[in-house]
Amino acid sequence: MNIVDLIVFLVFSVGTIVFGYFLGYRKQSSDEFTRGGGKVPGWIVGLSIFASFCSSISFLGYCSSAFSGNWNAFVFTLSILPAGLLAMRFFVPFYRNLGSISAYSFFEERFGPWARIYASVFYLLTQICRSGAILYLLAVPMNVLMGWNIPLVIAVTGLGIIIYSQKGGIKSVIWTEALQGAILIAGIVICLVVILKGMPEGPAQALKICMADNKFSLGSFGDSIVESTFWVCLVYGMFTNLNNFAIDQSYTQRYCAAPSLREARKSAFWGAFLTLPINFMLFIIGSCLYAFYKVSPWLLPEGIKSDYVFPYFIINEMPAGLTGLLIASIFCAGMSTVATSVTSSGTIIMTDFFSRLAPEAHDDRKVLVLRLSSVAVGVAGIGVALCFLLFDNALDAWWALSSVCSGGVLGMFLLAYLCPSARSAHIVPGVIAGVAALILIALQTRLTEWWNIPPFIHINLSIVMSTLLIFFIGLILARMPIRRSNS
Repeated sequence: MNIVDLIVFLVFSVGTIVFGYFLGYRKQSSDEFTRGGGKVPGWIVGLSIFASFCSSISFLGYCSSAFSGNWNAFVFTLSILPAGLLAMRFFVPFYRNLGSISAYSFFEERFGPWARIYASVFYLLTQICRSGAILYLLAVPMNVLMGWNIPLVIAVTGLGIIIYSQKGGIKSVIWTEALQGAILIAGIVICLVVILKGMPEGPAQALKICMADNKFSLGSFGDSIVESTFWVCLVYGMFTNLNNFAIDQSYTQRYCAAPSLREARKSAFWGAFLTLPINFMLFIIGSCLYAFYKVSPWLLPEGIKSDYVFPYFIINEMPAGLTGLLIASIFCAGMSTVATSVTSSGTIIMTDFFSRLAPEAHDDRKVLVLRLSSVAVGVAGIGVALCFLLFDNALDAWWALSSVCSGGVLGMFLLAYLCPSARSAHIVPGVIAGVAALILIALQTRLTEWWNIPPFIHINLSIVMSTLLIFFIGLILARMPIRRSNS
């Protein structure tokens, strides 16, 4: 990386950290830390939701998937807008009227304290794994570009994110995410233009090569639930995106940061709507990279991992200045999502655990717990990021982890939301069955080896199975007639 690119990278990446830090420089109450005082404009919140969706998992993971395979993973994106529209209609007003910043207080009202703790624990596990995946994918470009040690980059970047997220709270995170989202959009558009201009015979050549090699395939339309078919990816996307918009604390918390219901609904819409064209361009970039290096295979080192191809192109083919902007885009995309995970997890620890143990605690003590919890989650995310060094494809690893760590909480929410007669006794058997399904699916690789049987379900469908088991078992038990004694 030349001096111009390094300056551009440092200005954007360090600048966003400083910007976020000083947004939260003054003393804040716990309400300001968790809701931003309810004064953040809807379009800013929407841009921050978009930035969370398009993390470095998307930026590098989607490009890697399109380069090494096809557009099967894009099917996941097709379900984002319907989930956003459902959020506008039902979930945004629900959470703004809930009376608690914790998305999981609703579970306690319906099913008791155990349900709230259950949902909170699985949320924290998901966010720690998510932060780890993103921090790893932040470090990859710097390893390719500068030869910097990946664990060192993970640690330094993670600490930078922790500094501004624990200082400024949700307001700092949202405004910083909005800025990072704008940088992300600019970087993606510029990169796509450069790749297409780099084809010897123009953009039509890239299209011709990709079509000939079936790179635009959305996957098999067969009925297998073991392979990543179109239907498996679509169903997984529907449940995961509904899970995000309906019960993910990092989303529901932002609904409450907007000044009005109208602005909050606007944020859900723009967050979902912006994601579609940007993800589309990321898959186009991945496919065009395949065409670019098929025409000029000598430009790509032999045996390079697919996650490293896009960063390698950026450093070797992009004009001076734009390389720094694109690397900053990847960093900004990742930093925004990790910051949201850290801040929302701190909120859950304070509201669902600390406040239960110390209900009369002073507000200053609550703010201290929020900040310390954010630091703890960030450090845990750094630890998980180091574990991602063991995986060949970070996107596949993250999808599997997120599905298993979902805990079927969406099924609990849907039952509580749609079935007023459901009680704790009705949902407990479903939760037991859902957790058993998660364990069984997570261990199926070992089971197939031990018992010499073929795989029976794709691991991404674990969120689907656990959700359906919890919902339908609870629904059946809630609808069963109560037998009364004749005595």
